[in-house]
Amino acid sequence: MVVVAPPDTTGEERYVPVAGASQSERRSELREFLMSRRARVRPEEAGLPAGGGRRRTPGLRREEVAVLAGVGASWYQWLEQGREISVSPSVLDAVARVLRLSNAERRHLYLLAGLNPPAPEVAPEKRDMCEGLRRLIDTWMPYPAHIMDLYYNCVMYNDAAAIVLGMRPDITQNCLVDFFTDPLYRSRSHSWEENARTVVAQFRAACAARPDDEGFQEVLAEASERSPEFVRLWAERDIQDQGQIRKELEHPLVGLLVVESTAMKVPARPDLMIVLHTPLEEANTAAKLEWLASPEGRRGAMYPVAG
Repeated sequence: MVVVAPPDTTGEERYVPVAGASQSERRSELREFLMSRRARVRPEEAGLPAGGGRRRTPGLRREEVAVLAGVGASWYQWLEQGREISVSPSVLDAVARVLRLSNAERRHLYLLAGLNPPAPEVAPEKRDMCEGLRRLIDTWMPYPAHIMDLYYNCVMYNDAAAIVLGMRPDITQNCLVDFFTDPLYRSRSHSWEENARTVVAQFRAACAARPDDEGFQEVLAEASERSPEFVRLWAERDIQDQGQIRKELEHPLVGLLVVESTAMKVPARPDLMIVLHTPLEEANTAAKLEWLASPEGRRGAMYPVAG
């Protein structure tokens, strides 16, 4: 069963499915959300004269939002009333701009309107989070931790990552390329063959989310040029979400280490991923990592020796 929706901004009628209970709740939330956001915006903030008369409602009027967004006044009224109308990303973006929505609020608007939300973006006020993230991975000591960007470039790492994983300034600082090309890391990794397939499958998933991103293409080109093994695994087209990876490492000073790496997204910084390594109970790993981070262990690990 369908119902005729009110005309959109082009004057064309749309047909939409009858809503169920959950959709009705979503439309109700959409109405309340738009009304609350509209009430926050003062006319002068939107480029309108404040006027001397008293306004019956705080913030912008519905008609003002419609004019500023370039949509019909009736259409916007129907949208805010939660009626069953068809919407497009471009129209929602125009409304979001007028209502001065944050990145998170814009994505929320898409979800309430029943559209796939746009890719997360970094809000300008969140770009200075790196100091806090540095404190986070330093607090993770004596266990290895590092932070990557979208393209697997290493943004920062703690001392344990340098001591255990061999992260250091003289490698490419790209975690995908270094996984395949760094002889120090490869000599220590007992689980390299097993983990290589997972690493490539996870990177393919990241690439698939941004198929036209030149940054990914540059990393792919470098990895393909430098590693025939990467080329072979990439051709298998396996795909896997980020998660946990078990790593078995042979450190030249303490022997076997068994850790579990966990990759976590930072909602406020969707361009970054935190990778924390947690010691497993095997091989007395936690105690060994604590010793490696001690003054005595640091002196011994000052000059990495392939293992």
